[in-house]
Amino acid sequence: MSEVIEVRKTADAAELETVFAIRRKVFVEEQNCPPELEWEFEDESTHFLARYEGEPAGAARWRQTDKGYKLERFAVLKEYRGKGVGPALVEAVLQDLPKEASYIYLHAQVQAMNLYAKAGFKAQGELFEEAGIQHYKMVFGRTR
Repeated sequence: MSEVIEVRKTADAAELETVFAIRRKVFVEEQNCPPELEWEFEDESTHFLARYEGEPAGAARWRQTDKGYKLERFAVLKEYRGKGVGPALVEAVLQDLPKEASYIYLHAQVQAMNLYAKAGFKAQGELFEEAGIQHYKMVFGRTR
């Protein structure tokens, strides 16, 4: 990971608000996701904030579900895309999962599948729509 990118778990309410602001900009404003679908499971999730040269640049989270551990809400602000923020977020979230996390999955937007594939995820099942956007379920297949 480049020294200009730092990814950390959110430490306080102010950082969490920054995470929410990034998600609002990417998902609600850019991708037109309904706001009521964006804000769910916040209290049971572990949130991450990525900074690029000290500036807020991206966000992500993980949570335990009845199926396993789900990685969610990966969002990188437009001006920081292509600079390594996405891969740094994926790696940080994977590293933070409990050691017993055996089934790790996510719902990948079609245009982001390559990012997750490079991290060891494999597509499973059929294409589906979530919040008006095409997705595939992807499952982590690399030994941690």
